[in-house]
Amino acid sequence: MGRVQIKTIASALAIAAALAAAPASAETLKMAWSQDATGLDPHKQTAFASIRLLELVYEPLVRTDAELNVVPAIASSWEFSEDGKTLTFKLDPNAKFSNGDKVMPVDVKASFERILDEATSAAARSNFLSIETIDTPDDETVVFNLSQPDVPLLTAMSSINAAIVPASAIEAGTLGTETIGSGPFVLDNWEPNSSETLTANENWAGGELAIDGLDISVLPDETAILASLRTGQVDFALINDPLVATLVPSNPGLTLDREPVLSYHVLQLNAEEGAMKELKVRQAISCAIDRQDVLDAALLGEGKVTGPLTMPAFATDPSELFCYTQDLDKAKALMEEADYADGFSAKVMAATGEPPTAAAEAQVIQSQLAEIGIDLEIEMMELNVYIDRWLKGDFDMAVALNGGRTDPYTMYNRYWTKDGNLNHVAHYIDDELDTLMNEGRVETDPARRKEIFAEFSKHITEVSPWVWLYTGYSYTASTDKVKGFEATPTGSLFGLTAVTIGE
Repeated sequence: MGRVQIKTIASALAIAAALAAAPASAETLKMAWSQDATGLDPHKQTAFASIRLLELVYEPLVRTDAELNVVPAIASSWEFSEDGKTLTFKLDPNAKFSNGDKVMPVDVKASFERILDEATSAAARSNFLSIETIDTPDDETVVFNLSQPDVPLLTAMSSINAAIVPASAIEAGTLGTETIGSGPFVLDNWEPNSSETLTANENWAGGELAIDGLDISVLPDETAILASLRTGQVDFALINDPLVATLVPSNPGLTLDREPVLSYHVLQLNAEEGAMKELKVRQAISCAIDRQDVLDAALLGEGKVTGPLTMPAFATDPSELFCYTQDLDKAKALMEEADYADGFSAKVMAATGEPPTAAAEAQVIQSQLAEIGIDLEIEMMELNVYIDRWLKGDFDMAVALNGGRTDPYTMYNRYWTKDGNLNHVAHYIDDELDTLMNEGRVETDPARRKEIFAEFSKHITEVSPWVWLYTGYSYTASTDKVKGFEATPTGSLFGLTAVTIGE
C-alpha cells in the first residue's frame, strides 16, 4: 500500500468528460483544484500545491489547529527541559504508517537526520540546526538534545516539511516515488496535472473518517471548477482566483468558505547583482510601489496590505514601516542619489497558476516602476520551471506567494539568517537581521520577543531586499451536502478529515 502510479498528463477536457461520466458516490468526496503537486517528497517540496496534497498523506510530530495552537499528531505529548535544551516527545502508541508498520522512534530519528543532511536539500533544514543529537531510549520516546534553547522549534516541527517517514523508505531511497505516511489518507494514484485518487487510511491513529476517500481532478481553468460544482460533478473545490470565488455565493446550493491566511504576496529583489545592489535603488522600488493598488488590481481588494510578519501575535502596523505609502517624489530622488536617474532594465519572473494573480501583480508593478525609469520585462513560466529557478535564486525580481508560519523565526530564518538554507534565494543578509533572528529564537519572554521581531520588521523593510505587498484569503467551495470542513489560517486542507457527505 502506498506505491503511487504516476501516469502521463491528461487534458482538462478529458478530465471534465470523466467527471461528467462518473457515477455519484456518497462515500467518496469528489474534489477539484487548479494546480497540481510538483513532487511527492515531503521534506523537499515548497509549492503550496504539493503541501496541500502531502499533508493529507504524511504527518509531522505535531500540527497546528485552526486557532494556531500546536496540537498532537504522531506525538501524544512533549516537554521542554527546564533549561530549554532538551525536547522530549512521547509517540502515540497507535500511530502507524499506511503499510501497517508502527511509527517508531527510529523513524523519527531517521527523518530528522535526513532533513539535517545538507545533501537532502530539505526545505526546512535551517529550522532544526539547534538539534545536536537524537536519543531513542525506548519504543515510544524521542529526545532531541539541543545546542541552545530554541523557542520556535516546536512550531517548526508542525510543518509537513518535517513529516515523519519510514526509516526503511529513507534507506531504500523511495521517497518521491512511493508514499508511505501515517496521515489520514493513502495516495493510491497520481496522474501529474490530471488527477489523484486517495483512500481513507484504515491505520490512521486520528480516528475513522466519515468518507472512504478523495477523487481529485486538476482543472487549470477555475471557471470549469465552478461549473463542475454547479452541476454536482464536484463536491468540494479549492479556489485560488478571487474573481471566481466571489461568484460562488450567487449559486444556489453552493457555499464559500473564506479564511484570512498567513501566506504573503511579495516582490523579491536580487540585491546581489546590478542596480539592486544599491540600497537607495531598492528603497526607491519600495517607495514607488502602491501596495493597495496592487492588491485592488490583482485580488479585487480581497486582502490587506502587510508587513513581513503576518501572524496576529507579531504583526506590525504597516504605517510604521518604511515607505508603505507610495511616494514617487522620494523614489525618484533616491534613484538620482544612487546615480540611476535614467533608470535601468530588469526582468521579473512569475508563475502561471500559483498564484493566479501573479501575472496581474507583475503588470501593475511593471507600470508603477516605469514611473521611476525601471523598464521591467515580465517572464511568465510554468510553476515547476518557476520553482526550479526560484530555488536556485536565478532571477532579477520575482513575484512570489510564500507561506506564513505562526512564529517569525520559523517563518523567516531560512531566508534571513547567515545559516539559512534559502539565504541564496533571499539574496541579502546583514548582521542586524541575523542577530535579531537569533535573539528571537532563544528569547523566552513573549513581550521581549515581540519587540525583537518588531525591530526585525522595521529594519528589513528599510533595507528593502524584498517588497512585501499583501495577504489574501483561502477559498474553498462546496455543495450543500458537504458538511464539517474547517479552514485554517495556514491554508491547510487537513479539515477534510472532519467532512461528511449527505444527500
